[in-house]
Amino acid sequence: MFDIGFLFKTFFLIWKAVPTTLLITVVSLAIGGIIGFFIALARVNNIKVLSQIGRAYVSVIRGTPVVLQILVIYSVVPSLLNVILKASGSSVNVFDLNPIIYAFIVFSLNMAGTLSEVFRSALLTVNKGQLEAGLTTGLTASQTYKRIIIPQALTAAIPNLCNATVGLIKNTSLAFMMTVRDITAVAKIEASYGYNYVEAYLDILVIYVIICSIVQFIFKKWECVRPLAAGVK
Repeated sequence: MFDIGFLFKTFFLIWKAVPTTLLITVVSLAIGGIIGFFIALARVNNIKVLSQIGRAYVSVIRGTPVVLQILVIYSVVPSLLNVILKASGSSVNVFDLNPIIYAFIVFSLNMAGTLSEVFRSALLTVNKGQLEAGLTTGLTASQTYKRIIIPQALTAAIPNLCNATVGLIKNTSLAFMMTVRDITAVAKIEASYGYNYVEAYLDILVIYVIICSIVQFIFKKWECVRPLAAGVK
């Protein structure tokens, strides 16, 4: 029987797990964004070896489901670290580490592959002649990218960045597989006591809709502000 009381009570309990989901999202975006940007640069500039490695990495990440990446990394990384630490004589027990660390690793690596394509397509929208123009005016390559190319590419990347961020937020619902107490994990635990899974899943649905709607609103505002900021410069 549908339990309205459980629905409302659990909603606020699950809401307390939102910071964990947002923390995974922010950290993964930051780390994945940095790695992805350098992969994109290597591919756009066709740097030997690095561009080939980047292409292979993106193919693997985009060609495998997140669930499989979680299963592989969550199984392999702890065991590998344990072997390395024992060989070095360390007494650190990797199995005592906070599981959210593994969530950071999985989703950061996943986002690196996704964002590298976002940045690559955005960088390709900027005319290559602008790099040459910046160099002829006395700017270094890094200065030209920082002052001229990246601002333009970032504006072009905003819609895809929004899609990637929303996708990441939804994918973090799989963090419960690594025993992370995120939104989904808390909901499943609360529902298991009285088998109120329908109510718990409705709570999850509403919370994800709220979070993703807020994120999309923020990106929409950013998309409107970026052209104005570019015009001021």
